[in-house]
Amino acid sequence: MGGVGGGRGQEVTVQWAGRGAEREAAFAPRVALRCRVLPEVTEDVTGPAGGGQRRMFSLLGATTLMLVAGAPWTLPAAAGGTNLKSPENVEVHIIDDTFTLRWNGSDPAGGNVTFSADYQVPRNDTWLKLPGCQSVTSTKCNFSSLKLNVYEKVKLRVRAEKGNETSPWHNVDAFAPFEKAQIGPPKVHLEAEDKAIKINISPPGAKDGVMWALDSSSFTYSLDIWKNSSSAEIKTKTVYPRDKIYKLSPETTYCLKVKARLLPRKIGAYSPVYCIKTTVENKLPPPENVRIDAVNDICVLKWDYASENMTFQAQWLHAYFKKIPGNNSGKWKQMPGCENVKTTQCVIPQNTFQKGIYLIRVQASDGNTTSVWSKEKRFDAQLQSVLVPPTINVKPTNDVSLRVFIGAPEESENKSVNQHYSLIYEIIFWENTSNAERKTLEKRTDFTFPNLKPLTVYCVKARALTENERWNKSSVFSDPVCEKTKPGSTSKTWLIAGICAALLSIPVVTYVLKLFLRCVRYVFFPSSTPPSTIDEYFSEPPLRNLLLFTSEEQTERCFIIENTNIITAVEETEQIGEDHKKYNSQTSQDSGNYSNEDDSNDSKSGEDFPQQEAE
Repeated sequence: MGGVGGGRGQEVTVQWAGRGAEREAAFAPRVALRCRVLPEVTEDVTGPAGGGQRRMFSLLGATTLMLVAGAPWTLPAAAGGTNLKSPENVEVHIIDDTFTLRWNGSDPAGGNVTFSADYQVPRNDTWLKLPGCQSVTSTKCNFSSLKLNVYEKVKLRVRAEKGNETSPWHNVDAFAPFEKAQIGPPKVHLEAEDKAIKINISPPGAKDGVMWALDSSSFTYSLDIWKNSSSAEIKTKTVYPRDKIYKLSPETTYCLKVKARLLPRKIGAYSPVYCIKTTVENKLPPPENVRIDAVNDICVLKWDYASENMTFQAQWLHAYFKKIPGNNSGKWKQMPGCENVKTTQCVIPQNTFQKGIYLIRVQASDGNTTSVWSKEKRFDAQLQSVLVPPTINVKPTNDVSLRVFIGAPEESENKSVNQHYSLIYEIIFWENTSNAERKTLEKRTDFTFPNLKPLTVYCVKARALTENERWNKSSVFSDPVCEKTKPGSTSKTWLIAGICAALLSIPVVTYVLKLFLRCVRYVFFPSSTPPSTIDEYFSEPPLRNLLLFTSEEQTERCFIIENTNIITAVEETEQIGEDHKKYNSQTSQDSGNYSNEDDSNDSKSGEDFPQQEAE
């Protein structure tokens, strides 16, 4: 501490003696303070003894207080931050793999202001220096060399610097580079034909860039083309990266530009304008109107050509090769059965195309002269292929039901056709003797029709349908398959009950028939002479003649009794005979048979009577 002097009301100068020459040079001129010793501070309140010492302590305390109070407005000035402003309007621009940081900064008097930026990534709280953005003199910097995960958010900050002075940081909101990136213009290469232009588009960004590394095959491209004239009409087309523009005029200059799109919302910038002139018209025109027709389950490739006696060949290519950068001319394959054909059609083998989208082209040739390839025909194997009807197997079950099994076609070449689709089946079911049909949709290939009539014939037929409505395909119906249901447990019960009832009814029916026959025989076929007891009830001749048809009239026998002594014996005999008649009459009523025993007995008695009399 330097010298301190002065009395009441005097100004005191306090100087800081730094320990180093650098500190003294930097801070001594600014720390030197001039202050006035306040009267109340230097007043001696203790009396003469020791008052001078207390006065010195009071002066030192006041000086220290002034130094502390002055520190807040002198130290920031020493840091150099009060005279520099933070950068404004800081923005991040990303086009493809080019990262640029831009801002606006005020240039204070004297110039020599530079800017520096830092960055911070997730899971790391440390701020790191941003490559390419340290002590730059312009209001922008390129930090494309920084290897970032383009899908993770990153934070940036930037400040101004001048010598030892720095401005406060300006912080940029966290952002994901992929979300902020814009699509740049693609690169285009053209090749002319007589009536077409081949176009080869390279995706935006660097070849080894990371921004669109996962989306290079997802770009779609929009092309604007026009004739190179003042009044030309601009036509817009959506094209593949490897495509061809058809229906152009020979020896004509066309100009075009292309932009890329990445769905759903990223649209890129247009490429520069490219112009090219088509060539002289070829001697042989290419085949036209290339198409594929399906006949039953066979696909036929057809095309139109005006000249005759020509030779044709066809080639195919997977459509996804059109989206892959590079030359795909060597990836075209010869169509089986369509090489050097003399007709304007050929049959495509069924197993040539599996699930997917293909491109087909045809070329005409006449000796050593060949045409250019025809316009490429897009071919969707799933949409163009034909479903074949399924096979059906029906088996009856014991519970009066029919179990239905649906299988793939037996032909091996047809199996691969239906296997490319998720199928459901439409089944039509009906009783063979009825026209009423029952329709149902089944995804299962094994199901049952329950609760049917026993011992009844039912028929089934089915067809295959694509489950996805996008394809909207169906096969024809299969041939009907008919099967008879089994009797079932209820039918067997009734059958057994019927057999038992029939067995029990046989004796009853036999007995009833026997009685009926006896009655018929009694009424219509009586004996020649009815018992005498019946005559008592048929005393009237008309009634007897009505009921009994007799061929001879019955007469009674009369006997002359001369000896009265024998009357008693005869009466007893007659009484016994009457009792016997009554018994026979009762018996005759039960059996229905009549006899003439009475008459014969009477005759015998008459014959015996003279003999007894003679004795």
